[in-house]
Amino acid sequence: MPRRKCSKEREQVASASKSIIVPVDLEEYKAIVTDPTRFRACLDEMIAIYPELFPTQIAEGYTLHDMRGSIKLPDIELRRIKLRADERQVFTITPSGVMPYMTGLTDEVEKALFLRRFGVPFWALSYVFGRSDQYWYRLHAHFGRYDIVQATVRTSQALPEHLLADEKHVRFNGEKGYIATTVGADCVLGASLALGADTDSLKEAYQDFQQETKQLDPDYAPQTVNTDGWAPTQNAWRKLFPCITIIECFLHAFLKIRARCKKRMATSLAEIGKRVWDAYHAIDPAAFHEQLCDLHQWARENVSGTALEAVHKLCAKADVFALAFDYPEAYRTSNMIDRHMQPMARWLASTRFFHGHWHSAERQVRAWALFHNFWPYCPRSKIRQRYRSPAHKLNGFVYHPNWLHNLRISTSLAGARC
Repeated sequence: MPRRKCSKEREQVASASKSIIVPVDLEEYKAIVTDPTRFRACLDEMIAIYPELFPTQIAEGYTLHDMRGSIKLPDIELRRIKLRADERQVFTITPSGVMPYMTGLTDEVEKALFLRRFGVPFWALSYVFGRSDQYWYRLHAHFGRYDIVQATVRTSQALPEHLLADEKHVRFNGEKGYIATTVGADCVLGASLALGADTDSLKEAYQDFQQETKQLDPDYAPQTVNTDGWAPTQNAWRKLFPCITIIECFLHAFLKIRARCKKRMATSLAEIGKRVWDAYHAIDPAAFHEQLCDLHQWARENVSGTALEAVHKLCAKADVFALAFDYPEAYRTSNMIDRHMQPMARWLASTRFFHGHWHSAERQVRAWALFHNFWPYCPRSKIRQRYRSPAHKLNGFVYHPNWLHNLRISTSLAGARC
């Protein structure tokens, strides 16, 4: 058989939508959709309470356009509206209880999509919940079309000023690939598949995050980004945000020291660790430099070989690490992004990475990131006492108590807030 041809070229994935998702109960929507007076009253109330779900031009008025049905859900009709400011702009008003393209009801597919959090394969979903493998695959991948930033961050004021960035190594059609991941305010705000680890490839991948933030706030410019020591990553961020400050991960420097310490150096490693983290907790740059100088002097007398070389490299970057003192809110280690990339790694392992077109792989990655932001926290976790999900923690509110309803509402217009 001839080998399947698979695309390895990047292309635009996120697309705008003319569907406005509103937090209205499905049964209530069905009761008012045929009554223009009641429907308009309900819609006006939604516009007043949740203006971010609607196009900005709706403030100039709208007219009820028509109604559309579907053979997939014959008992549900959706009403469309037309903007008075631009009669070419027609939007569909959809309740959160209906999935995209009328492919199902939210309450009926919510539990199956929740299990994707744990890497349950699509064939297992079809075995337990019915339908077909392709149905669940397409339903999941569809969310990769949405703008991650605008779906997760509801207002420009909530955009984080301090970020973290790293790449997850993957396999794409048997070759190396890299998921360029951006995290801020404990949410995954960017995830794109790069086909190379050079500056240009990573810049193109991280650019998806930049473009989405610019749509929400054209003047957005983050203050810092925490990265490891990989130069192409840092160069990519400098090209995208020229005024950004690169904060190198202090944890990575210590891990390199630990990896180079032999078993016979266990006592020295304990002392090195204490001195390294004492310097990390210094109260100001002067104290930080002083403690690193003491560490370097002590290491010369008590450590040798590759471990001493690693300590020397850490101390040589004292000025780089000291930049973090200028930004007290910046991330000095990669702990936060690691907490998000660990479940990403488990998900990737369960899916055996990517085989096929770049476009389908990119949608899967973006869909995972968006679901990850809205999946509920574990009920036993302490943070669950205050927040339902990472998106709830970032925005401070939810549209609906159910995570998938909340995600559906958050994807209103899918980045087309004109």
